[in-house]
Amino acid sequence: MSIGRIFKFTSFGESHGPCIGGVIEGCPSNFLLDFNEIHSDLQNRAPSDFYETARKEPDKVVFLSGIFEGRTTGHPIAFTIANTSQNSSDYEHLKDIYRPSHADFTYEQKYGIRDYRGGGRSSARETAARVVAGSVAKQILRAKNINLFGFVSQIGTVKADFDIDTLKFEELKGHKFRFASAEKIPLVEDLLMTCKAKGDTVGGVVTCVLKNVPVGLGEPVYDKLQANLAKAMFSINAVKGFDYGAGFEAASMFGSEHNDFFTSDFSTQTNNSGGIQGGISNGQDIYFRVAFKPIASLQQPVEVVTRQGEKKIMTIGGRHDVCVVPRAVPIVESMAAMVLLDHWLLNQAIK
Repeated sequence: MSIGRIFKFTSFGESHGPCIGGVIEGCPSNFLLDFNEIHSDLQNRAPSDFYETARKEPDKVVFLSGIFEGRTTGHPIAFTIANTSQNSSDYEHLKDIYRPSHADFTYEQKYGIRDYRGGGRSSARETAARVVAGSVAKQILRAKNINLFGFVSQIGTVKADFDIDTLKFEELKGHKFRFASAEKIPLVEDLLMTCKAKGDTVGGVVTCVLKNVPVGLGEPVYDKLQANLAKAMFSINAVKGFDYGAGFEAASMFGSEHNDFFTSDFSTQTNNSGGIQGGISNGQDIYFRVAFKPIASLQQPVEVVTRQGEKKIMTIGGRHDVCVVPRAVPIVESMAAMVLLDHWLLNQAIK
């Protein structure tokens, strides 16, 4: 279960096992890591508000190899994150139950066995390991003056109003929910409180912008930059959609509207292409959107089916998010950073 060709990341572990972790291969050597930033990224993924899971994990990273005196050695970086707040008994009643819109049925059919405790390997708990690897990738990219920033552009029916070209990304760090429209945050709060009271959940959209990406990243035909970004995003739990640039809006545009006409310095007058043409970065900002479905675990009675095919009405229980979208921002950033760094290293290899 790995991603990347040169900067390659492999994760391991389950939601209710002793730990999760990962191995990073191909990381450039002699790079001084900021461990505080890694911790900060993990805390941005951690639950911290009324609408998020009550499971609280310290998410302390223990690095086992590949780092000496704070610097990368060029060898595989292995790390673990202990699971310390599992309540496996919360899931005992689900041992013979298939929950709607979960991976219970498909995992058991594929493997002949499943870890019913919090979803096992299918749990979003695994994404904490991705954030560690992504934080390393982000730091290396920043040293090359390549930056990226994710934010929440929609929760449920509440859509943020913003101009992608004038948005002040650093200011969004102080916004609750990392939501792009400060004036609409009360609407988001009302929606989340209503969902929590009903035992329901809600989805949303994360937008991510990659800045100062050099021209030439992307490998035609099957490893186009947007294709690998899409694959990375769809590997995240609860993701149901991905588009970049004008995205699905391009389907209703004329070619004369959608074309990004060149200026004399080879930049473009518009950026409907989202910074990628022919699968290769063109030097403009890359921006994309990731749609997240409502979390399937509801705190209200739902219809389930047993292994024997018997239908039941029951309350799932456990500790679950009302909305996972704000917590997903550092995960989206991390996956984008790993893809981007991998393509940057690939581009260096062919020069």
